Amino acid sequence: MHALLAASAALASVQQQPACQALTLADVTPEIAPPVPLSAREEAIISVFENNTNAVVNVFDVTLQGTARPPGQDELQPEGNGTGFLWDDAGNVVTNYHVLQSALAAMGRRPGAQRAGQGGQVVAKITLLGMDGFNQTFDGTLVGADRNKDICVLHINAPKSLLRSVKLGESRALRVGQQVLAIGNPFGFDHTLTTGVISGLGREIQSQLGGSIGGAIQTDAAINPGNSGGPLLDSAGRVVGVNTAIFTASGLSAGVGFAIGIDTVRRVVPQLIATGKVVRPALNIQISSEAVARQLRVNRGAVVQAVAPNSAAAKAGLLPTRRALSGIVAGDTIVRIDSKPVAKPGDLALALDDYKVGDMVRLKVQRGAGDPQGPQELDINLRLEEETV
Repeated sequence: MHALLAASAALASVQQQPACQALTLADVTPEIAPPVPLSAREEAIISVFENNTNAVVNVFDVTLQGTARPPGQDELQPEGNGTGFLWDDAGNVVTNYHVLQSALAAMGRRPGAQRAGQGGQVVAKITLLGMDGFNQTFDGTLVGADRNKDICVLHINAPKSLLRSVKLGESRALRVGQQVLAIGNPFGFDHTLTTGVISGLGREIQSQLGGSIGGAIQTDAAINPGNSGGPLLDSAGRVVGVNTAIFTASGLSAGVGFAIGIDTVRRVVPQLIATGKVVRPALNIQISSEAVARQLRVNRGAVVQAVAPNSAAAKAGLLPTRRALSGIVAGDTIVRIDSKPVAKPGDLALALDDYKVGDMVRLKVQRGAGDPQGPQELDINLRLEEETV
């Protein structure tokens, strides 16, 4: 009887407790903080990206591989991947030479193929992002290429509505610490933005093809494989360089990247568009390597190894390295061109980038290097010619 009464009391107690309520999505969803206005710096970066992303293109190298197909029906197979940007509203695209190295080399190997600089050959597939958010791909035909400066110009026949060219700035006015942005296609991820600062200016770099490029920009903005040929922009959205190389043992970005200064690019690209080639001002002399110069007991300047016959340098009396009864005599050593010092052979080539064919220059040369009484200093004036040696 007592047990029955206890069970009834327990049942009544349970019935008096409130029933468990079912949980809703609102009960388990945390409160979301309202959006806050972007900072002025964020707004500026976003603006630069959005205003330029449609001018940045994806460049796929293609190699013309002969097959059993009829002439003109060769299969195009993509091999490389890089970045480029629309130079103007006429459909000219700028990228790095090394991005298209395989296709350009194939042109020279193929019977009847046009060589770099003559144009007309399809060397790339170029993908643009339209204002509607969709990609469109076009054939990229060669306009001209400059192997020495690692620059190539292509052309696409795209509708005018798709051609959103970049704005060009100047690289000579840049300052270390200035913010820069890079837009490119690293590892094939198109329209990727990285930011950083200019960490060095006036660098001399060796392109992947062996050419010496002066006035290069060093930046800590991440530059990875696939960024090559893309624009380096300042905070106002102007192109100040063409991303071209990274300095790392692993091949991946390690905080040191380089871009060709836009001032160099502006000297090259118009010539490629107009004539398909670059006409360089030159002294038409051969310069000894630093190792040879040291053997000749010359530790500073650019030693003249040979002078082209009938050149302006020969007519001005510039002396080459030669054999005499006493042994090998060092040629004239160029230590200055106008106001620009020449401390090593590479300085002379870089200094000539600032001139054009027909300009008059004054060379400060030392004659008689290794002479116990010291070399004789001379001033030699001559007119720069088109490069032939």
